[in-house]
Amino acid sequence: MESITEGKNILITGGTGSFGKKFTEYLLEHCNPAKIIIFSRDELKQFEMSQIFNKPCMRYFIGDVRDLERLKKAMSGVDIVVHAAALKQVPTAEYNPMECIKTNVMGASNVIDAAIACGVSKVIALSTDKAANPVNLYGATKLCSDKLFVAANNMVGRAGTRFSVVRYGNVIGSRGSVVPYFRKLISGGATEIPVTHQDMTRFWLRLEDAVKFVISSLARMKGGETFIPKIPSIRITDLARAMAPDLPQKIIGIRPGEKLHEIMCPADDAYHTLEFHDHFVIKPSISLAFKADYTVNALKETGTPVPPMFEYNSLNNPRFLSVEEILELNRSLGL
Repeated sequence: MESITEGKNILITGGTGSFGKKFTEYLLEHCNPAKIIIFSRDELKQFEMSQIFNKPCMRYFIGDVRDLERLKKAMSGVDIVVHAAALKQVPTAEYNPMECIKTNVMGASNVIDAAIACGVSKVIALSTDKAANPVNLYGATKLCSDKLFVAANNMVGRAGTRFSVVRYGNVIGSRGSVVPYFRKLISGGATEIPVTHQDMTRFWLRLEDAVKFVISSLARMKGGETFIPKIPSIRITDLARAMAPDLPQKIIGIRPGEKLHEIMCPADDAYHTLEFHDHFVIKPSISLAFKADYTVNALKETGTPVPPMFEYNSLNNPRFLSVEEILELNRSLGL
């Protein structure tokens, strides 16, 4: 599947983030791209990243997804775009709603317009489980973004650009996630671990697995699909127990915009959902300008329709990590 990126010019929006850096590392080690373009707005993060990833194929391009003309310049000659740029902090989005909309919705529209204008071959947009039945503004903007990328397949004309979406859950140890927060409390001598709810569950994913899933989705895509990996769940109480077995847990209540359990395949989308051996695909609910049989992907893998009202959420997931597995996973990742 890595051959899908071999010899290609690849642009990553939000490329200095956790995903962008790991994706770049994987491309350089396994995929032999012609060029990797890091598109982001933070010059310091770009400078710091350039000290680590400095091979001749690397390019660093200052810009904001809110700026269509800058995106067009950056995408000139680009074959593949991975759109990872977003405002992602739930409380920040609630307090600054228009800023979140400008980046996550208008920025998505700009990425689409630039990709079509520049004749990009494939675009993968990164989504989130919070976009399924959203209860906060961040999730709502990402759902809107997902809809834009699916519908963009009807706008391409002769350009032939294909757009798809990858949706996944919590990435272990990423910026703003609960693991670094717990670790900071523990190292600071906390006497208890705050847990929002005793029944809370989350999907749990290694960053490297997220990268590999995006690569495989680029190889599998026909355009219009939402790809969802089969990944394990955890109970937040088990995570706290794994990280601080000797500390009591204090229930502090669910925060505004937070769910008890996350959803990746909503029941309302069951009619459009296919199950493959290691992932699900939600087919586009709208008619696209081209015909595609999504039951067989571009790698000739075959999927089957899920049962009516099927829902893939972090509670009904058949795979849960034990306390011991969480602890071992954290150790393997140096967390």
